Amino acid sequence: MARGQAAERTGGRRGDSDRAGREDREVELIEKLVSINRVAKVVKGGRRFGFAAIVVVGDGKGRAGYGTGKAREVPEAIRKATDQAKRNMVRIPLREGRTLHHDGYGHFGSGKVVLRSAKPGTGIIAGGPMRAVLESLGLQDVVAKSVGSSNPHNMIKATFAALTAMASPRAVAAKRGKKVSDIIGRREGEAAAARE
Repeated sequence: MARGQAAERTGGRRGDSDRAGREDREVELIEKLVSINRVAKVVKGGRRFGFAAIVVVGDGKGRAGYGTGKAREVPEAIRKATDQAKRNMVRIPLREGRTLHHDGYGHFGSGKVVLRSAKPGTGIIAGGPMRAVLESLGLQDVVAKSVGSSNPHNMIKATFAALTAMASPRAVAAKRGKKVSDIIGRREGEAAAARE
């Protein structure tokens, strides 16, 4: 009897995981190949060549991740990088689903980036690896600048460092024990004062 109940319980769990897997497949992910690099390993007989890939994955609704993969063949390196990117996805709060809540700064190693929210119609003003991250995240209006290294690894990690430091007004209000209207009202008041 107990054994049958245990089987039913695990069956329920398996069903839940299947449901979660189906939900993941239903969400259409945006995959962007940022860079592919040929790498060499020197061995006794000469050089052994392989490929290193960097991939950015996002759902276009505020979730994104990045991954790297190495393999002897390009498709295998891209597959490994994509799998890692899907595992490392993070949620970023977006303002009106199109821009950032506030300006941000991030750095990783010698890669430094500045991200700024923008007015509607601005578009994505960013280059290379940063553009791939911002597009896969679903941002429509943002201005970004890379100040330091142009190494794609450092630029992507610096961009994610800046994005993960973003806070929504709801999170700030909860942390301070205030209402969201107090936080947003203050921001709009400062903007009006700056215009005068």
